[in-house]
Amino acid sequence: MTIKTYTVNGVATLEIARPEKKNAITQDMYQQMAEALQAADADKAVRAVLITGQPGIFTSGNDLEDFMARPPRGEDAPVFQFMHALLDCSKPVVAAVTGAAIGIGTTLLLHCDLVFVADDARLAMPFVGLGLVPEFASSLVVPQLMGNRRAAEKLLLGDPFTGEQAVECGIANRVLPGSEVVNHARRIAERFNHLAPGAVRQSKQLIRDPQREAVKAAIAREAEIFSARLRSPEAMEAFQAFFQKRVPDFSKFD
Repeated sequence: MTIKTYTVNGVATLEIARPEKKNAITQDMYQQMAEALQAADADKAVRAVLITGQPGIFTSGNDLEDFMARPPRGEDAPVFQFMHALLDCSKPVVAAVTGAAIGIGTTLLLHCDLVFVADDARLAMPFVGLGLVPEFASSLVVPQLMGNRRAAEKLLLGDPFTGEQAVECGIANRVLPGSEVVNHARRIAERFNHLAPGAVRQSKQLIRDPQREAVKAAIAREAEIFSARLRSPEAMEAFQAFFQKRVPDFSKFD
């Protein structure tokens, strides 16, 4: 089971559980996560959602082999269903991150309400290095969080960054030792059991609504370009280099 879901004490947990593949996410996994988020949002017994991975690995991002075999086409693709399910979840979403959080492993955090990262966390959005463009509204949200200069480091150069830097630039709330992150995040999520659920939902809506349409427009705009770039010669070179374990050669492109 690559996505484990369970509800304990009012907290619905989505656990990415594919450690043998560094928690790389397939289209089937996106579908499972979308459905789990929708079910949690509809369940009156659920007061909050917790998203986590395995010890030492949150997710290495998309499973490139699966992504190439089943590229997302249109808003009905599982990856976009997941994006919209997370974006539209009316209940608080808490993330607990240990180890690597690559690509969507970082961009999904932009749409969680509370994010806790381990001192061993390494985040990165290496889309350009794969011949692609940012996704999940990161081209909108990341510059807003950290300004254009630091956003360029993260989105154009794909520079990785630490948990401490994620807190500094507003992506995460707090850094903790790796052994404590999940339990701390769960305790925070359980606090919503003692808060007025309607007030929580409406407060989250008030926080998110001013940006909602702009975020949805950015997701759609990025998706159109991203989907086209998946078929580009630059992306093909990057993917081949990845599987051949070499540095991509973009010198022939202009």
